Amino acid sequence: MKIVIAPDSFKESLSAPEVAQAIARGWLAVYPQAEIVLCPMADGGEGTVDAVLAASGGERREVSVTGPLATPVNAHWGWLGDGTAVIEMAAASGLHWVPSEQRDARVTSSYGTGELIRAALDAGATRIILGLGGSATNDGGSGLLRALGLRFLDAGGNELRQGGAALASLQRVDMSWLDNRLQNVQVDVAADVDNPLCGPKGASAVFGPQKGANPEQVRELDAALARLAEVVSEALGEDFSTFPGVGAAGGLGFAAKAFLGARFRPGIELVAELSGLAEAVRGADLVITGEGRLDAQSLHGKTPVGVARVAQAQGVPVIALAGSLGEGYQQVREAGIEACFSLAPGPITLEHACAHAGQELEARAADLARFWRLAQAARC
Repeated sequence: MKIVIAPDSFKESLSAPEVAQAIARGWLAVYPQAEIVLCPMADGGEGTVDAVLAASGGERREVSVTGPLATPVNAHWGWLGDGTAVIEMAAASGLHWVPSEQRDARVTSSYGTGELIRAALDAGATRIILGLGGSATNDGGSGLLRALGLRFLDAGGNELRQGGAALASLQRVDMSWLDNRLQNVQVDVAADVDNPLCGPKGASAVFGPQKGANPEQVRELDAALARLAEVVSEALGEDFSTFPGVGAAGGLGFAAKAFLGARFRPGIELVAELSGLAEAVRGADLVITGEGRLDAQSLHGKTPVGVARVAQAQGVPVIALAGSLGEGYQQVREAGIEACFSLAPGPITLEHACAHAGQELEARAADLARFWRLAQAARC
């Protein structure tokens, strides 16, 4: 019997590798001789680096960078043996670095993410996987580009201050100092949204409020990003602001597309590729996946559905475990997930659920294994 375990993290509770290990313990308690293959997954957001390194090997590297509020933070990134660097912007510019009472999307900067890219270039990277998600910023990726040498100037030729709001005064961009090593690097952006840079579905309107922007500030930031798009379009001779996904991570996707020549791919697709998921699934009897919350939104680029598509291509059944099952979760069956189960043993608080997630995952996995054993016996 071969069981592949390929879950995402359970946010604020367990990392993807920890989730996979808990499920494995539960299954092995019933089938101690089973072949268990652990393939922790991610969709490009927080946990992407750890998931890739856990599944495919590589080295986790730490570096001090500039956080979203211009204070030093310790960030990590992954280095694979083939010259690939795996970076998640949340590690340097994530919302978790900004206390709730200090959240101001007008001033936060993605500079630290640019410093992570610079560290990867210093290491000799020939390919960079850049995961977007969990950002604290709404600066159109201008901070990232500053760290790589681009200058943002006002009408007097002065450098603009950091943050998205300052872009309203942008007059021109100076590309003469942009790191020329970028020309020899393939950049793949892992994102699970298709938002444009500006407008009602853009970075400011959709994601700004969760980063502390009120309605008036959303309008201010949207206008500032529109100015950024206008100036960049004049400089490059092409308008990248409507490309699907450039509104991801406060518009950092725009910077990656316009100046790094990035290719956009679903995050789970990239992680599955780096982790060798398709090869792992080959010959499996069952795949178990999961995430913290499974609902109708899981159809839009989330890990369990991405895993199910890989398994479905090889005719392998998939079961999902989730911290909770939300509205419309039944729709994931259309994507190849045969059954979904919640961890909650009864009415419990979120705090209790997070604190005991590992224990409940192990218990549900053992229950699944027992049910699987009954099903196999019934077939004989």
